Amino acid sequence: MKDAYSLILSAIDSGTYRPGDRLVESELAERFGVSRTPVREALQRLETQSMLKRDGRSLIVATLDHNQLAELYTVRAELEALAARLAARHATPEEVRVLAGMVEDDHKILGDPQALSRANRRFHHQIHLASHNRYLVQQLDLVHRSMALMAHTTLAAKGRDTVTLDEHQEIVDAIAARDGDRAEAALRRHISMAFETRLKEEARLTGDMGLIE
Repeated sequence: MKDAYSLILSAIDSGTYRPGDRLVESELAERFGVSRTPVREALQRLETQSMLKRDGRSLIVATLDHNQLAELYTVRAELEALAARLAARHATPEEVRVLAGMVEDDHKILGDPQALSRANRRFHHQIHLASHNRYLVQQLDLVHRSMALMAHTTLAAKGRDTVTLDEHQEIVDAIAARDGDRAEAALRRHISMAFETRLKEEARLTGDMGLIE
């Protein structure tokens, strides 16, 4: 049985609660079938981790501003690139086959951004595990937890889903070839393209809102 903290975190990660949503202690306790005390403690913990922020007397799911977004992608690119390099060195043949199978299977869900987003997280986590460095995995878990604070997935952008799978295949091919330099470079390019896509989407959404001059 998951504790209240894990339950709320999973709900944020899955999109049940999205950036800007208000979290009410009594409603959470009822939803998850736990008492209010562990919920209160979980909310306090999530606030200290900047997953939640104060809005008056209430707590809401935090949002990332432009600078936070840039900082997050910078850290993610460095850590993920290192994970890819280490995976090229340490991944077992079985792990390489699992990664290749993931890319193959993900072609079957093209056109479903939410399903692809979940598959994308699994793919990247598998690379983290294939690095065989527990401390790196822990740090990447923290980074990917913060990724849940993004309101939408870049995989919904036109054409991004197909390109993403091509980039994933390039990463897997480099890991399979035991080419650490190429794996690192491919992963770094992949994160850079994802960040560029997100910036374009953020700019488009801001423009769609209509600015009065």
